[in-house]
Amino acid sequence: MRFGLLGTGPWAGITHGPALAAHPGAELVGVWGRRPEAAEQLARTLATRPYAEADALIRDVDAVAVALPPDIQAPLAVRAARAGKHLLLDKPVATTPELAREVEAAAAGVASVVFFTLRFADASGAWVDGRAAEGGWLHGRADWFSPVFGGADSPYAASPWRKEKGALWDVGPHALSVLLPVLGDAEEVHAVRGPGDAVHLTLRHAGGALSTATLTMSVPPEASGVAVELRGRAGFAELPGRDEAGPVAAYGRAVDALLEAVRTGTAHPCDVRFARRVTEILATAEGRLSL
Repeated sequence: MRFGLLGTGPWAGITHGPALAAHPGAELVGVWGRRPEAAEQLARTLATRPYAEADALIRDVDAVAVALPPDIQAPLAVRAARAGKHLLLDKPVATTPELAREVEAAAAGVASVVFFTLRFADASGAWVDGRAAEGGWLHGRADWFSPVFGGADSPYAASPWRKEKGALWDVGPHALSVLLPVLGDAEEVHAVRGPGDAVHLTLRHAGGALSTATLTMSVPPEASGVAVELRGRAGFAELPGRDEAGPVAAYGRAVDALLEAVRTGTAHPCDVRFARRVTEILATAEGRLSL
């Protein structure tokens, strides 16, 4: 499948680009970015060509992989889907329900996968699927303590959209991508602010299960960590540690998932429909914070 990469930032250079260039089922046709010089540099690194116009790259490919801020990603995804191109997007798909629904509507005739990293990492993805199959979970807890704005040497610390939207929108999708498949859709959402960009969510899920999520990107590196716990009729379960293979391997599995969705016509669980629901829940939480 011929892919075009839209985006030239750290995530595109560290994860999307290398995974696409190495994937045996993908041909990386070219790269487009908002900064032409960055597109030229990344294209050289990936042994492909830079494009001056996004629409020109969209015309030349079968699918687009997008590594851009969510509300820049969404309109480009709409344009690509309306042109009949399959979508490999990143989370969150958008930061307003209206934009997310527009992406979902445009993608009705194409295959789509949204890269929720833990759902495609080998160990954590298998864990989520296994716990969802077991059922009977009554309580969940997800803690995402990231040091991006807390003093870590992170390439994402300079990200304008992350500074503006904070942990709710950057790491919140990770928490929901683990909790929702296991506990069910969130029918009630509450949120309170904490120190820095910290947000604490309380969710009541379909079927009555309860969960909480503490999200922050402003803790010092010594306080960072990710933990997910479930309790229910099956006992206690804890999310395994991060895969040593890293995000490039996980993104390769997302490419596999898109290829399979195209081949079979069967929607993937992490498609734009699921991503739209994640955006709706986070937007509801954001609204609760302003009350």
